[in-house]
Amino acid sequence: DSKLPLSLRNNLLDLFGQIEREFENLYIENLELRREIDSLNERLTGDGQTIEGGDPTKGALKTKASHSTSQLSQKLKTTYKASTSKIVSSFKATTGSRALCQLLKEYVGHRDGIWDLSVTRTQPVVLGTASADHSALLWSIETGKCLLRYAGHAGSVNSIKFHPTEQMALTASGDQTAHIWRYMVQLPAPQPPPDVSAPCDDDQDSSDREEGEVDGEGPCEVPTVRVATATLKSHQGVVIAADWLVGGRQVVTASWDRAANLYEVETSELVHTLTGHDQELTHCCTHPTQRLVVTSSRDTTFRLWDFRDPSIHSVNVFQGHTDTVTSAVFTVGDNVVSGSDDRTVKVWDLKNMRSPIATIRTDSAVNRMSVSANQRIIGLSHMTLAVDCLA
Repeated sequence: DSKLPLSLRNNLLDLFGQIEREFENLYIENLELRREIDSLNERLTGDGQTIEGGDPTKGALKTKASHSTSQLSQKLKTTYKASTSKIVSSFKATTGSRALCQLLKEYVGHRDGIWDLSVTRTQPVVLGTASADHSALLWSIETGKCLLRYAGHAGSVNSIKFHPTEQMALTASGDQTAHIWRYMVQLPAPQPPPDVSAPCDDDQDSSDREEGEVDGEGPCEVPTVRVATATLKSHQGVVIAADWLVGGRQVVTASWDRAANLYEVETSELVHTLTGHDQELTHCCTHPTQRLVVTSSRDTTFRLWDFRDPSIHSVNVFQGHTDTVTSAVFTVGDNVVSGSDDRTVKVWDLKNMRSPIATIRTDSAVNRMSVSANQRIIGLSHMTLAVDCLA
């Protein structure tokens, strides 16, 4: 008797089915946890230990002077804490000074959406941005001044990554190519603080400026690089991301043609084509210290490619998401963090790919992520137009 179109009704039924399965998994996990707590509680009772109120999650343990009983008590607390902390329902704003944010600098110059940004790993330290306006721009972080424009692509520039030791950039584009290009920039000298005692010159009003004109030099007025040092063009679809392998001698690219490619930087030669994903790739990332690559896809999986042994190129498939895996990144240790349109972020141990060691639930689809290099902090961007941090 429903008046809803059949396609819409089927879509709703599918979504409700996913919700039911998710709650079912949580219910089963809760039952298993309760059985384990009851078992430990019985052992505690057998050793002459009681629990106030009969609830191990609320009552305080009355411990006798017994070493074995103390160990059981500690195990009970550790088990409950570890199990319940694996699921974070949502991010909550922190209190105190950590929650205070303010705009420090704006970088104005692109004429379309910005898809990616990156910071150089060597001096001079500059900011790079990749845009749908077919260009990549390099910026002075301190002054916000545009220093250089790369205009070698014929399509949207989807990502930008800098070489670990040299002044080279790697960009991926909708024109089905990735480019490696060199840059030379000179940071502007620090500007002296304005003299507040000097009279103001109001002869030129800001309304006299032409439309689109911004303070400082615009993209058309800065040095422009139009020719790539190397063009990597073996893909048959949009190149959505690219990254340098450790050492900077090879790069990996990810494409909507469902493949990732590994190239030699010096010769631009295609070394390996990494196939196996069933749908378009969404991202790729390399390990900071090892020859490992992770690729994510719309097929709800991400894959770990191991190039540490030249004679063996193994691959592991990580399954655990129920929707597109939008990105997967390495941590400094032996973990991978994956984000998905299924509104979750999962943390995985590289030594055990069967199930995630932690699941973070968000209020909307997760787009891109970044992991702090020296702290256990994950930065997320998702559809609520916010960035959350988890320590």
